[in-house]
Amino acid sequence: MAVDDSGGSMGRKVEARAPVRIDLAGGWTDVSPYTHDVGGEVVNLAIDSYARATLEVDDGGILSVNYTCDVPVGSGLGTTGAINVALLAAIEGMSELGDTERQTMAEQAFQFESLLGNKGGRQDQWAAAHGGWNHLLFMGDDVEEMPFSPIRSAQRWLSKHLVLANTGIPHVSGDLHTMIWERYAAGDEQVREGLMAIRMAARLMANGLQQDRRDEVITAFNEVCRGVDLLDPGLHGPFHSVVDPLLEARNVLGWKALGAGGGGCLVLLANMGRRELVEAACEAAGWTLIEWDIDSEGVSVNAS
Repeated sequence: MAVDDSGGSMGRKVEARAPVRIDLAGGWTDVSPYTHDVGGEVVNLAIDSYARATLEVDDGGILSVNYTCDVPVGSGLGTTGAINVALLAAIEGMSELGDTERQTMAEQAFQFESLLGNKGGRQDQWAAAHGGWNHLLFMGDDVEEMPFSPIRSAQRWLSKHLVLANTGIPHVSGDLHTMIWERYAAGDEQVREGLMAIRMAARLMANGLQQDRRDEVITAFNEVCRGVDLLDPGLHGPFHSVVDPLLEARNVLGWKALGAGGGGCLVLLANMGRRELVEAACEAAGWTLIEWDIDSEGVSVNAS
């Protein structure tokens, strides 16, 4: 806390923001026990929608903390992870954040959520802390960042054709995770096959984006969908009435439910010249379109 020349306390305000993310492939495999048994792999990107946290200390030393988020909690964009990273950043109050500080903050946010009983992985906190494009390996309790730099033409292609929509159907990812991981623990072969398909899709997605192999990106989306259907076909249930006709008409080449599925947001990869048709179908279904761009900064702090 700041102190004035007369020895009295001075008010202080710290504002932090952390981006949410679009998980392109690999989500579910960043969760224990899979990270210990097999090892997970995820490709995601941080986007310019943010969780924002403010910590204020008034002149009397009274502290207050609050937060907001640009997108609804439960939308499948990693909002809880971003909120907790922003809250920790506001509490720490450090304006200069190196890789070590960001890694520590991401892990602390994950551990905090675990204490609250959240059954999830580490990709959300990592994306919120670091920003940008991420190709991550999850081995046990460790996160390893793979070299990953999507070629510029692939980035432009996604920016032009990837539609992000919020269905407005809330989901509770912890409940969805619990059901799947109980089946995994019981040795359900369909769940295990689904998780492996999702994991391998992440490697295909990373390769496709780094080499502008658009066929591989589309295949990766399709493999994620196949894997999720093996986990539980109901996870895609809220989307089929809108997405299936778009796929049949070739207006959409690939798509993905974000987060755990069962509601929230999804992305649709529009075919060339078909984006307006895809957006119109989403809006006709009552879904909200979310404009997005990549966030390269990650968590940031402003103290005054």
